[in-house]
Amino acid sequence: MTTYKWQFVPRFRRHAFGWQSDKPIQRIKEALIEIKLVAKKEPVLAAEGAVLLIEKISPALEQVDSSSGALGSTVNRAIETLVPIISKAPATPELRERWLQRLWQALQDDQMPYIEYLGDFWGELCGTTEMASRWADEFLPVVEQVWSPNAVGHRHFCGISACFSALYAAGRHQEILALLEKAPFKWWWDRRWGVKALVAWGKKAEAVRYAEESKGLNSPASEIAKACEDILLSSGLYEEAYQRYAFEANQGSTNLNTFRAIVKKYPHKNVEDILRDLAASQPGSEGKWFAAAKDAGLFEQAIELAKRSPTDPRTLIRAARDYLEKQPGFACSSGLMALHWMVRGHSYDITPGDVLAAYRSTLEAAQNSGMTEVQIKAKIQEAIATPTASNSFVSSVLKPYLTV
Repeated sequence: MTTYKWQFVPRFRRHAFGWQSDKPIQRIKEALIEIKLVAKKEPVLAAEGAVLLIEKISPALEQVDSSSGALGSTVNRAIETLVPIISKAPATPELRERWLQRLWQALQDDQMPYIEYLGDFWGELCGTTEMASRWADEFLPVVEQVWSPNAVGHRHFCGISACFSALYAAGRHQEILALLEKAPFKWWWDRRWGVKALVAWGKKAEAVRYAEESKGLNSPASEIAKACEDILLSSGLYEEAYQRYAFEANQGSTNLNTFRAIVKKYPHKNVEDILRDLAASQPGSEGKWFAAAKDAGLFEQAIELAKRSPTDPRTLIRAARDYLEKQPGFACSSGLMALHWMVRGHSYDITPGDVLAAYRSTLEAAQNSGMTEVQIKAKIQEAIATPTASNSFVSSVLKPYLTV
């Protein structure tokens, strides 16, 4: 193999980083760029570099504060990038075995842990079904011993997911299900391999039932729903997948992201129907889907949602400002609804500037839509006519502007 001096190596010495995560995240990204560049011309050398980086990640990061989750996500994405580089490299069986031995040692030494996600890809890293089967034979007795009713002490083995991954890659699907029967409790991150095995076996209906049976007090409901949804979609059962799992499986960081994910996954569904179903799934929180309706160009529906339950005034103010000319009627209604929810106290740390922004956008949008100043000021007065503490604040800000 070509001798190569990897630039990332000295940057990943043990305890190379302090407690802040910004620098190690940057260094991991730089290392990935270096390895990917080498992979274009020398895939085996790049795979060697990938193994080396995985070996060095945990010792280098031991002192870093990973509580935000950003570092863990970066490491997981790095593993997803490095695994194909290793698995696709045209290495001899002897060299691949050496890589696997080194990676297994890294997994065992992973104290924090940072690279436990690597176990999910063990079958892929093996490269062939024969090698995957050999590794499965190594792991299997240990998992059975750890899961034995007679086992004492802490029942942990860092090779459990690697065992399932190797069994799966080797096509030993029935053994996966048999092994799961010995598990001391139902845990989704183990049982998902049973779902995958049943799907590979062609037993999709059983796979859905198996996944459903994995639900429990601390189970990741969205992950289970996504697995079931994927199975139904792969079977062409789009409507059933939508009705049973779409909302839970596609939860995004915002309602808008959830809406976009479902629309993208179910192009045969009417967008208005999806929005209506989502709003109906959260009675009392319909206003939270305002941004999704606006994003889809469903302006009338957006205002109706904003009327049905509290909607963030700042979201409404932005809509009023952004659609002054394109959709002045919608912008005017958005501004009025912003004032409506402000005076009812559904806002956080609203400032006089926010109140005036809502007022000015509403006034300009109303004029663009053909309303007179007298008409729109009357509507604003109506929107803020609520005897509350918030009303007193909003009214005091607007008093100089509402004289007709």
